[in-house]
Amino acid sequence: MMYLPDEQDPDTMYIFASKAGAPTNPDWYYNLVTAGEAEIERGTEHYPVTVDEVTGHERDRIYAEQGRRYPGFVEYAEKTAGIRTIPVLVLRRR
Repeated sequence: MMYLPDEQDPDTMYIFASKAGAPTNPDWYYNLVTAGEAEIERGTEHYPVTVDEVTGHERDRIYAEQGRRYPGFVEYAEKTAGIRTIPVLVLRRR
């Protein structure tokens, strides 16, 4: 899974429920949103995080940055246009 680190806060990152542009969200997206928390492994660290969905202009800004860095995400958004908006989740270290 790819993530985008928050440039202002090293304890925050964003993940994308792209499912490679499939017409449905991945199952893990529903699990994380429902739980509201998780434990992640990032590099050599393992720690708990809170999980929240990012919406509106903030979601669009973050997704656009991911697409700028990794053009495949632009293609995923094109494939899902009119079907679903790819969710962006924020994970914050607890």
